[in-house]
Amino acid sequence: MSVQLMAAKMAEVELKDVPNKELSAVSPVTPKADEKGLLNSECNASAPSPTSQATVKGDPSPVTSTPNPMKMPQASAMKRPDPQQNGGEAFVNRDGTVAEAPRMKKIQFADQKQEFNKRPTKIGRRSLSRSISQSSTDSYSSAASYTDSSDDETSPRDKQQKNSKGNGDFCIKNIKQADFGRREIEIAEQEMPALMALRKRAQGEKPLAGAKVVGCTHITAQTAVLMETLSALGAQCRWAACNIYSTQNEVAAALAEGGFSVFAWKGESEDDFWWCIDRCVNVEGWQPNMILDDGGDLTHWIYKKYPSMFKKIKGIVEESVTGVHRLYQLSKAGKLCVPAMNVNDSVTKQKFDNLYCCRESILDGLKRTTDVMFGGKQVVVCGYGEVGKGCCAALKAMGSIVYVTEIDPICALQACMDGFRLVKLNEVIRQVDIVITCTGNKNVVVRENLDRMKNGCIVCNMGHSNTEIDVASLRTPELTWERVRSQVDHVIWPDGKRIVLLAEGRLLNLSCSTVPTFVLSITATTQALALIELYNAPEGRYKQDVYLLPKKMASLL
Repeated sequence: MSVQLMAAKMAEVELKDVPNKELSAVSPVTPKADEKGLLNSECNASAPSPTSQATVKGDPSPVTSTPNPMKMPQASAMKRPDPQQNGGEAFVNRDGTVAEAPRMKKIQFADQKQEFNKRPTKIGRRSLSRSISQSSTDSYSSAASYTDSSDDETSPRDKQQKNSKGNGDFCIKNIKQADFGRREIEIAEQEMPALMALRKRAQGEKPLAGAKVVGCTHITAQTAVLMETLSALGAQCRWAACNIYSTQNEVAAALAEGGFSVFAWKGESEDDFWWCIDRCVNVEGWQPNMILDDGGDLTHWIYKKYPSMFKKIKGIVEESVTGVHRLYQLSKAGKLCVPAMNVNDSVTKQKFDNLYCCRESILDGLKRTTDVMFGGKQVVVCGYGEVGKGCCAALKAMGSIVYVTEIDPICALQACMDGFRLVKLNEVIRQVDIVITCTGNKNVVVRENLDRMKNGCIVCNMGHSNTEIDVASLRTPELTWERVRSQVDHVIWPDGKRIVLLAEGRLLNLSCSTVPTFVLSITATTQALALIELYNAPEGRYKQDVYLLPKKMASLL
């Protein structure tokens, strides 16, 4: 046996006791002679005990240059660092030739471990959370950024505010948000072509010159475009909110800065709600002659507090099913003393806003509040009118199992024809995951139903009024209310069962999310046309009753 082979065998015995981590730092091959000098410095810097070994062509015996040689791997080629490629790799073939390989970015596990171990402390995480929250409000990205902020706990009723022109005839959350609200309004204008076309065509004629419109609707960017259109057509406007949660504070600020008398902010109390309506109506030297209502609260307040005002009021325009029902009740009782226009049942409202708006916004509202996954969930939708149709279509498309309750035989038949199972609420109340009301009626879901719901059931309302779900019955000592996030409450029973109540039973989409602007353009234009029709109608055309918008007017859309 040759001396070289004996030395190699002895080295193999000695290497058995060497730890694996030391072997990984040893370079098993020696480059060709003309590259040896270039690589020696790199190998010496990276390995404490480098060894080198070359295979001589035609001679299987390795030639060792150090006392600790390693066996040659049995692969046909090996990779080694290539200093000429700045850390790249090359392949060394058995014949000693070097073949370049494409550079690959190596994963630095050691560095990653160091960075992973440098996790922030609890204080650091809290600071990071605060900084993220602050940056999200500093760079305005959505209505929720400012609408949900509570930078000042002082009630707007206790603050004296004035716009840049010194006018203080308004009550909002914060006039400083006006610039952000103006941007929201400008964005909405791009998606409201019908209303903008009406403004452009009719602002020269001023069909509402002399009109004094008092309004009570959701104060959103879309409503702002309507108000500014009415103003461009010659009307004077004073406005309050029809829902304590639906006001976009920045939009209300933009309207106040623009000279509108607006009395609304997000998160009003019940007392604030009626106070704002009263401030719109009861003002010295100004009396309304037109009412634009959503839900009937404004009309109800004037009937209750200022009935003499109806002597000068020419008409009422009502856009919600709840408000329309109240108007029909007044008409049936002989108490309706002015003509009223039923916008809700106009084809342009019923077949577009009620259907398509709710089809999109129901998912938005549920996702923002609960992060629920719809696939496989069992949902019962109470009511299969246009709102119910939209909700069912959206939930079915997301993979939910949808049940429908309906008392109208035609709508019930439509639900069956659309592939939904028609049930009674008490038949499925124990098993469903989500309950949605959209009837426009009251006490659709009562305390008995709420007691029988499964743990974690989500309960919400897509109708205008907050009386569809009997929320008042839940405010009892034996039940615990726990606020988990904005507009989301857990109502907990003594046995630990809880239900998830959204927006305290109020209108889900406008309380907890937003609605599609384009479809609201159709509704807002219908409202404007109804105001123009009632205000300019000759005496005697409309009696003291409830009317649908004439199809000739609707066809203008």
